[in-house]
Order: sequence, then structure tokens, then C-alpha cells
Amino acid sequence: MVTIEDVRALASHLPRSYEALVRDRVKFRVGRIVFLAFSPDETVMGFAFPKEERDALVASEPDKFLMPRPSDLRYNWVRVRLRAISQAELHDLVIDAWQMVVPKSVAAAYLSSPSSR
Repeated sequence: MVTIEDVRALASHLPRSYEALVRDRVKFRVGRIVFLAFSPDETVMGFAFPKEERDALVASEPDKFLMPRPSDLRYNWVRVRLRAISQAELHDLVIDAWQMVVPKSVAAAYLSSPSSR
């Protein structure tokens, strides 16, 4: 099972990423933009994801993915149950979410470096 510690180990090393505690909830940001956020019990992770694609993602695996809360529907956002994903899936979700919020040049430089693998 994936935990918040697994996410921390990955997200804390991404360029411009930092952890914040907001109303007792762990969030990862780039600047003021949140790209990862956890439920208070740390079992569900919200992440940046294109809103045009989220209906298909949730429909494809409803036991794994959840729609955002109604107040977050206007954002590029979706949620995942951490117990339902593998380490490899976590890696892809975190990197993809991070790429949505950093400048393309920062993402390209990081992804082309040997340390990103």
C-alpha cells in the first residue's frame, strides 16, 4: 500500500516543490499552486489532472479514482485512493501532476536528468 511517506519521498525532490500544512491537511505546492493534497486521514490524495479527461479516468476505474469534491469541480483536479495504487502508478501520478504546474522548461530539465529516473 502506498502511503503519504512514499509521496513525500518523491514530491519533496521535485524542483520548486514544497510541502505545506493547510488546515491540518498536507499539500504539495509549486509557488502558490497546489498539485497534491491529502484527505485529513491521509488515505485519499487529490492531484492536478486535466478536467477534460477526469470523467473518463474515474469511469475507467471507479474503485481507484474519485471525482473532486463539488467545490473543486472547476479545477483541474481528481482524487485517488492510496490503497488502490502501486508505487509505479504513484510515481506517474505525482510527476504528471507536478508537470501541470511548473514551467515547461523546468519539467523538461528535470525529466531529462538521470536523477529523475
